[in-house]
Amino acid sequence: MEQTVVFPDKGYAEFGRCFLESGIKKINVVCGSSFKRLAIGKFITEFFAANNIETVFFSDFQPNPDYESVVRGVDAFKSSGCDSILAVGGGSAMDVAKCIKLYATMPLGSDYINQKIVPNDIPFFAVPTTAGTGSEATRFAVIYYNGVKQSVTDYSCIPQVVLFDPSVLETLPDYQRKVTMLDAFCHAVEAFWSVNSTDESKAYSKDAIRLILNNMDSYLKNEYDGNKNMLMAANIAGKAINITQTTAGHAMCYKLTSLYGIAHGHAAALCVSELWPYMIENTEKCIDSRGEKYLGSVFVEIAESMREKSPLDAAAKFKNIVESLGLKAPEIKSEGDFDVLKKSVNPTRLKNNPVELDEDTIDMLYHKILK
Repeated sequence: MEQTVVFPDKGYAEFGRCFLESGIKKINVVCGSSFKRLAIGKFITEFFAANNIETVFFSDFQPNPDYESVVRGVDAFKSSGCDSILAVGGGSAMDVAKCIKLYATMPLGSDYINQKIVPNDIPFFAVPTTAGTGSEATRFAVIYYNGVKQSVTDYSCIPQVVLFDPSVLETLPDYQRKVTMLDAFCHAVEAFWSVNSTDESKAYSKDAIRLILNNMDSYLKNEYDGNKNMLMAANIAGKAINITQTTAGHAMCYKLTSLYGIAHGHAAALCVSELWPYMIENTEKCIDSRGEKYLGSVFVEIAESMREKSPLDAAAKFKNIVESLGLKAPEIKSEGDFDVLKKSVNPTRLKNNPVELDEDTIDMLYHKILK
């Protein structure tokens, strides 16, 4: 399925036509608290009312949403008789909306997460309000089940229509602006070195890295073009991750997020900052079937994409960006945290990492991250 991407350069009329052409009658709007403050929120509310499209809002979820939130969303979707879904928000809203779509055709009240997913054609629209996760481009949704992170996946959860509206980023808090950009950056580099990379995914990674670096200053200044291009960069990085999946940088970051209450992109950037140079200096531990020489060439390609002379220069540039944004490592609570952290790493995601990491190495990296 080819995804339709719409920009509001001439207003929201084109986005509105997408709803009318789909023939929907009652839409489930999954959104965060910012919805009512956004211009697109006002447009959507008025447009649906003017065109007799009933609206059912669902916002009963938190950041890093849990399975129970999704169950409530599915119940709301089914009981109200909705025929379509619109997600407006960051990664959490996207994840909840994706799961509602995937679970909506399962028997009500079933244990959704353990059922086989059957693809469906429920119309699905999306308006990302952060430039980071690229969730609108991927087949993955992340939720927490009994406190454990679960990845729900199926290609049918990718939205058919996406609106990239730079104005939604204008009120983004400074911290969220920084960390979501770094999440996109981490997606791009992790997809680049993943053992699952392809020529297509590497092309996406290169484009995303260049877009991020070329537009970083403008984006951080909250300029229209910078916001627009960062939305595109996050989407392209999402397309790369959609092919490759994430690697050790993300595998190591999830517990940092929950243990210390820092944002996902912040945690991912801290992990990648230490992981990257370690892998460059330990290519002899390569587990990519294409071999150590190939892996070395990938690190060179990443450096070239960042306009750096060497792989270590590229890794240092990334770390300098993180530090220049004032994104420090959290203070360690107790030495016992390191034991919790190293045991939290998902071995499945380590299989995507091109350099083998044992528990001692992971522990060492966490000590470097948290200093």
